[in-house]
Amino acid sequence: MDAAHNADPAAERALTVQTFEGKFDVKDFIGSFSERLISQSKAEAGPFDPKPFIRTFEAAVDRLIAVRKDVQAKTEQMEKSVQSAEREYSKKMAELNRGFEAVGNSFSGMEARMSEVGRTAIRIGEQLESVHLQRQRAQAAYDLIDYYTQFSREDTSRIDSLKKEGKDGRRKVAVLLRRLSTLAKEIDLPNAGKTRDIIDKYCEKFEKDMLYLFDRCYRKGDPKMMHHCAQTLLDFNGGASCVQVYVNQHDFFINRVRNNTESDDRTLWDALPDPNSIPPKSETSLSELLGEIRATVGQEAQIVQAVFPNPPFVMQVFLQRVFAQSIQQQFEQLLTQASSISDLAFLRMLQLVHSQVALLIEDLKGYEVPSMTPRSPSSTSDFSRISGPQSGSSSAGSTTAIGAMLETAMEELFVPYTEGQRYIEREIRYLGDVYANSLAVFTRYHERVNRAKESMLDRMINATAASGTSSMAAAAFMRFGNISNITGSGDRTQEKPAEEPLRDEDGFLSIDVAETMLKWHAEAIGRCVELSPQSDMPKHTFSLLRALSDVISGGYIEVALDTASSRLEATDHSKAEPNFQLLSVLRHVDLICHLWQQYVNIALLPLATSSVTTRREMVVFNNQMVSKIEGAANALLQRLADAIVTWMSTQLAKQKKTDFKPRNDDLSFARVNTEPCLLCCEILEKVGSVAKQNLSGKNLETFLTEIGVAFHSLLLEHLRKFPVSATGGLMLAKDLKSYQDTIGTFSIPALHERFEFIRQLGNVFLVRPEILKSYITENYLGRIDSALLRPYLAQRSDWGQFEKGFNNSEEGDVMGVGPAESKGLRDRFGMGRLSMMMKDLEGMRLGDGRMSMGMPALSGGSFSISTRAFGRGDSSAT
Repeated sequence: MDAAHNADPAAERALTVQTFEGKFDVKDFIGSFSERLISQSKAEAGPFDPKPFIRTFEAAVDRLIAVRKDVQAKTEQMEKSVQSAEREYSKKMAELNRGFEAVGNSFSGMEARMSEVGRTAIRIGEQLESVHLQRQRAQAAYDLIDYYTQFSREDTSRIDSLKKEGKDGRRKVAVLLRRLSTLAKEIDLPNAGKTRDIIDKYCEKFEKDMLYLFDRCYRKGDPKMMHHCAQTLLDFNGGASCVQVYVNQHDFFINRVRNNTESDDRTLWDALPDPNSIPPKSETSLSELLGEIRATVGQEAQIVQAVFPNPPFVMQVFLQRVFAQSIQQQFEQLLTQASSISDLAFLRMLQLVHSQVALLIEDLKGYEVPSMTPRSPSSTSDFSRISGPQSGSSSAGSTTAIGAMLETAMEELFVPYTEGQRYIEREIRYLGDVYANSLAVFTRYHERVNRAKESMLDRMINATAASGTSSMAAAAFMRFGNISNITGSGDRTQEKPAEEPLRDEDGFLSIDVAETMLKWHAEAIGRCVELSPQSDMPKHTFSLLRALSDVISGGYIEVALDTASSRLEATDHSKAEPNFQLLSVLRHVDLICHLWQQYVNIALLPLATSSVTTRREMVVFNNQMVSKIEGAANALLQRLADAIVTWMSTQLAKQKKTDFKPRNDDLSFARVNTEPCLLCCEILEKVGSVAKQNLSGKNLETFLTEIGVAFHSLLLEHLRKFPVSATGGLMLAKDLKSYQDTIGTFSIPALHERFEFIRQLGNVFLVRPEILKSYITENYLGRIDSALLRPYLAQRSDWGQFEKGFNNSEEGDVMGVGPAESKGLRDRFGMGRLSMMMKDLEGMRLGDGRMSMGMPALSGGSFSISTRAFGRGDSSAT
């Protein structure tokens, strides 16, 4: 078996330790023993013999056991070696740690000794610095006393020689002179005054020399020497004189004084006073000035940084001079020129300058200059190197200082025109003037129409005064009340000796006029937002709202409503047909109020958000104005409804006694309707058509319902007066059907039931006597108490034949049913409403005669403006 095994080299190699050291695969390992045996088994004939395989694998197992023992022995030996090495390593590490600790202790001791030496050196340095400072002060005091002594002897040779030593010498002289000046003021010795005078004269001469040198270098364009002079004068007395010389002799201010002339932009000045023109956004001379300022400041920001050691201060002085001289002069000149034209020209120019200067300030804030920083001569640049704003080179402090200075300068520029109530009073005065101009012919027309009543102008003035907004607006109406010609340019209007003839169109309400007034007001609001302080914005907005409301309500809408009401009152509607076109006044009132309230909601109320109290007052005031207009419109609508009802009553009075009891049947059948019916239907058709053209929503429904209910009452009363024959019943039925069809065109559901009842009531004159009792117990008539129907039944020509039966019978017997059944029938048909309607009619016939069957009067508040400040009213009208 061993011989067979040893004969296979592959099996020998597989049983070595190296086989298990790397990647080990069991299949390959078994295969190395069995491959040769499998080949031999296949080559031999006969059955399979497992014995060679068993012997081979048994030998391999024995060999593997021996290998494992060898490996275990080697492993134990190596573990012992490792343990021994670890013990040696631990000993060496312990020795090294002790060595490191000793070195660390040595370094700590050395560091402590070095720290002590350093502290000693610091103390020595501080003492040396103190001694040095004392020496410097002593030397400076010695030099100062020496120079003072020389000045007392009027000897300036030493300081003169120091001044000639160049830049450093001049700076030393500047410091010495500043100290000598201070010292001379404090010394109180004999001849000290003389010495003080000598020092002051020398200081004055030194300053003049430095300013002269600065000016000469400025003209030569030498920024390095200019910087030296500015720094020297800064050390001498703060450098204010140098800054003043630089600013005063700047070409910008000299040229602006020579070139300051009046603006001649004729296109702008012609359009400026015209309220219908677009407000100008720029003015030629102002734009040129502001453009020149931007260019100059952009250049000076670079020069100032290169020349002056304190650029923020210099820029502030320069910009203050720009505002105080150049901008203010141009501003005052433009306002003076605009003020001589009109208030509107003045206000528009004020806004134009304000917006332009505000843009300028935002641009100037971008020219930031750094705070005081030392500069070397090499860092200065030539004048030719000029660029725009350097936003990244400034400190926050200087930027804030320049920005605050610019805001203050702008406030000082405009405060004479906007402080207190100056601006808003002028704005209201302008609105009063322009509205008076626009409504002068309208006002004169209505004043002439209502001359018997209170003057419309007086009424407008009183309304304005009552609101407390502006006496100027009232004065404007008085001033323009009798004007006869209004120019379209917005200039101050001149009266003509002869008045132009008035037309009816002059007194009509116009949407275009209302839109124009709102446009003028919106422009005023825009100026108010631009010019008013934020804290005054709600208050000023409220003042402008009152100015608008007083005119558009009291001076325009209410005037037209009052005139329309006056015309209705002055007409005898029992003799003349009402003027249905008065409804067009209500249509224009509705549309104008819609425009007005939308404008208030969108443009005015948001501006008062910052003040809850003022906004609430505005809402209350606005709703009061709208309610006042609604009341006037409702009164007009009620008067018109009354006039229409009166006229229809007059037409019904033309009914002849024989119309429903004709003698000639052929002639009666030849007619379609009676004359009063034709007239009333014609009126109702006119009312429906005109109302639908001019009213809408609830306003239309309420008005037509009022007319229909009133006419229904007239008909109920009318039918009680005329006897009706069998032939006349046919004529009556035709009339009532015509009435019903005409009212049906109103498309009011509430009227359908009433006029169906009227038609069925007319049929009682057509039915035969034997079926009359059953007829009046059915449909609408079944809901009515029979006692209320008897006055109509009595008009039947054959009433006398069965009157006694109706009078002697109980209600249930008359109706043909028992009392209990009659009560159930009335309950089932809802007798209450129509029965109450008939009872009301009976009471009114015996009372004051008011024909308004169960319908509230329009004066109860039916007319509503289409849009209100907070949604009350019907919006469908628009």
